Amino acid sequence: MGKWYQVLCFALSASVGLGTASAEPPKGFDAAWQGVTARFDARMDEVGSVGGTLVFLKDGKIIARHLRGDADLETGRKIDADSIFHWASITKTFTATALMQLRDRGKLSLDDPIVKYLQEVRQVHNPFGSMESITLRQLISHVSGFRSGTFPWGWGEDWYPFEPHDWSQVAAMMPYTRIHFEPGSKYAYSNPGISMLGRVVEIVSGDTIEEYITKNILMPLGMTRSYFDATPYHLLPDRANSYAIKDGAPVPFGLDFDTGATSGNGGLNAPVEDMVKWLNFWLDLDGSSPAILTRETLAEMWQTLYRTDDASVDEYVGMVFFTIKAKAPGSGTPFRLVGHTGDQAGFTAFVYVNPETKTAAIYNNTTVDDASFRTREIVRAEVMDRLFPLFLRKGKK
Repeated sequence: MGKWYQVLCFALSASVGLGTASAEPPKGFDAAWQGVTARFDARMDEVGSVGGTLVFLKDGKIIARHLRGDADLETGRKIDADSIFHWASITKTFTATALMQLRDRGKLSLDDPIVKYLQEVRQVHNPFGSMESITLRQLISHVSGFRSGTFPWGWGEDWYPFEPHDWSQVAAMMPYTRIHFEPGSKYAYSNPGISMLGRVVEIVSGDTIEEYITKNILMPLGMTRSYFDATPYHLLPDRANSYAIKDGAPVPFGLDFDTGATSGNGGLNAPVEDMVKWLNFWLDLDGSSPAILTRETLAEMWQTLYRTDDASVDEYVGMVFFTIKAKAPGSGTPFRLVGHTGDQAGFTAFVYVNPETKTAAIYNNTTVDDASFRTREIVRAEVMDRLFPLFLRKGKK
């Protein structure tokens, strides 16, 4: 896709150190980690997952890492610390950050109607009123009333594209799109809504969404091995493949796929170490936060504005970011997790931070089937119940 800016990004040296944490984890962490990873492995065996990883961080450092299975079955490559995963909808946190950067620079307002930037959206059928009433603010919080999936029809044909390649193809679907509920009245996750915001970033900045994110987020944070869509040749040895389970056997999706006009919605690929840098920015641990967003703007994005439809947790959406209101088992001590999940082309993932204890977790699984989303829920619950609460109290292992 002519992404010259990736080369510039890879030429930079990393600006944020990782390494191993010098401080000991709290009492009980080792036993809890062993229990979590044992459950992780058992579930992977149960559903036939090919590969995956789980890491836990404290104060910006990886204090525990679990690697499981294969990065590519054909070549026999194993998942390792350098493996590059696809992060799917976690990309939305980058696109939302880009939008808020432009807002903070006075280039746009969240109360602008989307039709100010995308005239084609006027063709959407809105039984609740004028399309002029749907704002960037509603889109960034998933309360606009747009459908969940990019396409307005079902799957099943081999010739369907993975995602629309050009924005003109997305625009052509607008007359076949409708608003499903009163905008602003409730939450409903929408991939087209965030793709529209990515297009707004392009129109306002003059860069493609991939260029903008690379120049204004990835490069300042030293995320030098992160990129969109097609893998650069020199990173192919580390690229993890992904798989679907068909007739009980894993079938590869292929190392690369084109997210096209929806790349701001779910196009990012990165190794875990680069995602650590992203979460360290969230937690204000990398020293470069003002260059990305002020803490005030990030707190604005972390508001609990609308209850989501995830029945497994007490979850709320702010501006793209999701907050889980949790309680430590036994003590009932409340704490919050802020983050996002991702699901696309065989990859299922999550990233969460506890801003108060400066802890974080990163998960990715390279196999998708009917059970993969449940697998992520299981691992998330294990991490939420057994690891994060340990840091609410003082103590050594």
